Amino acid sequence: MMTLVIMAAGMGSRYGGLKQIDPVGRHGEFILDYSVYDAVKAGFDKVVFIIKKENLDVFRETVGKRLEKVIPVEYAFQEITEVPEGVKVPEGRTKPWGTAHAVWSCRNLVDGPFAVINADDFYGREAFRLLHDFFPEQPEDTSKYHYCMAGYLLRNTLTENGHVARGVCTADNGYLTTVTERTKIQRNQGQTQFYEEGEGWTDIDENSIVSMNCWGFTPDIFGEIELQMQKFFKDSTDGLAKKEFFLPSVVQELMDAGKCDVKVMDTPAKWYGVTYHEDKEKIVAFIEQMIGEGVYPETLWNGKGE
Repeated sequence: MMTLVIMAAGMGSRYGGLKQIDPVGRHGEFILDYSVYDAVKAGFDKVVFIIKKENLDVFRETVGKRLEKVIPVEYAFQEITEVPEGVKVPEGRTKPWGTAHAVWSCRNLVDGPFAVINADDFYGREAFRLLHDFFPEQPEDTSKYHYCMAGYLLRNTLTENGHVARGVCTADNGYLTTVTERTKIQRNQGQTQFYEEGEGWTDIDENSIVSMNCWGFTPDIFGEIELQMQKFFKDSTDGLAKKEFFLPSVVQELMDAGKCDVKVMDTPAKWYGVTYHEDKEKIVAFIEQMIGEGVYPETLWNGKGE
């Protein structure tokens, strides 16, 4: 069984609302509908949404009920208080702990290979096919974990409406060597740059491979996340009010320790998403184009997901 895990707990502060359930299709479809549609076509067997518990009713009404007719749907809750045993949550923290914490929150719902994506990013159908087909082809090698990642060209993942966060990657012979989370990348006067506190703006090559949080894992990642989360809390005592625990950082530590390899599966697809409200117009136009080309039906699910 192959599960699609969709991170949808963020409220979208820059976007100005619950962007994961803002329609972009002709009949009220959301970006995540198109991701699930593509995943079903690729052979995925189940969907797990990671959400905030207080959003369960609205998610079930607007998303779950229609998808449950097509594929089993479950929900995991990313809660600030859900942390490893022995960890104390500091006062003043108002947001969840980041993408690695989000993935860890679904540990009791996933028992086989799974893919992880963001709810508000459009990845392209090829990415889901590559992720789905990766695991059956892996050798019986227990010396390390075998993971994968869809790699995108940075220039295909930028927005003209502000900055974006991306995991900037390097690779060797098709395998990931480094992934560095850059939380602020944008074009400044025609030059693509990232911003780092204390360092200012630094140029970055637009042809760099970046992670869009489109990963393929096996369930052993959950125990590794928990171990690193305990270290994260121990080492971050002074900055826990704002600090985040990123999924790429977990992967980097595992690679550095020789505990995993990560196959980078390049895709030329152009990213579409709604980091900012102004981004919506482009994704709506793109979906219209895809309907016109026959990639998607006008009514996505047609009552049966066909």
